[in-house]
Amino acid sequence: MSKKNISEDFIDGPVFKKDDKITTSAEVSEQEFKGDEWTEVFKTIGIAFLVAMIVRTFLFEPFNIPSGSMKPGLLVGDYLFVSKYSYGYSQYSVPFALFPFEGRINAVEPKRGDVVVFKLPTNTRTDFIKRVIGLPGDTIQMIGGRLYINGSRVEREFVKKVDTEKRVSPYLTVTASTSEYIETLPNGVKHTIFEDSDNGPLDNTNPVTVPEGHYFMMGDNRDNSQDSRVKEVVGFVPFENFVGRAERLFFSLDEEAHIWEIWKWPVDVRFSRIWHKISP
Repeated sequence: MSKKNISEDFIDGPVFKKDDKITTSAEVSEQEFKGDEWTEVFKTIGIAFLVAMIVRTFLFEPFNIPSGSMKPGLLVGDYLFVSKYSYGYSQYSVPFALFPFEGRINAVEPKRGDVVVFKLPTNTRTDFIKRVIGLPGDTIQMIGGRLYINGSRVEREFVKKVDTEKRVSPYLTVTASTSEYIETLPNGVKHTIFEDSDNGPLDNTNPVTVPEGHYFMMGDNRDNSQDSRVKEVVGFVPFENFVGRAERLFFSLDEEAHIWEIWKWPVDVRFSRIWHKISP
């Protein structure tokens, strides 16, 4: 009587036949496990994306500084957090607003001296960052490089002469001398400004009165800033256009460096600026 060799025919556990291919229960369990793994991965990614969008929409949004208009306080290559809740919410402060609305929800009035990111009134797809100088009803004027608010000259104290880099074209940067001052606004807020001279194109202006619901914004680098003094570009900024208040730097990279060159970070990162407070 011949013996039957079962080593090739015996399969441990029940079998499933599908399209003439035999699959063991162990293989089915492994496939189900892999499917569950991918489900969990996509679920985790989805939750992380949702949390990030909630934080970006209602709490903090990151921005970077592309120009020197806010020197010396903010430098090209600075990365900062803007608080979205400081002034309430508008159609311009909420990314991807599905239902545009007028005005602000939970509005809180900005303070003079706040550094604010806002949508450019002449092009709401463009973000600008400037300092709040004039409040609704204020009269603002520049005379001989000095700032006047409601007829009173704003005090400034000379600090020192500074050599600073000035970009005159996308391909050319030159070194120029400027003066550094500490300016004290009427509410006591002190901040540092740069002034190349007191006879620049924006150093003498006609008096203007800020309309209700609008603000007069200026860059700290006074002779190198397009701000509310240039009405064709910025002019008075509606409160509705405010995105949020600049709070703190979370990263800072040398102007000529590239953020993707991680191997150069030990030299290019400006570590002393990280977590620097911005608005008063």
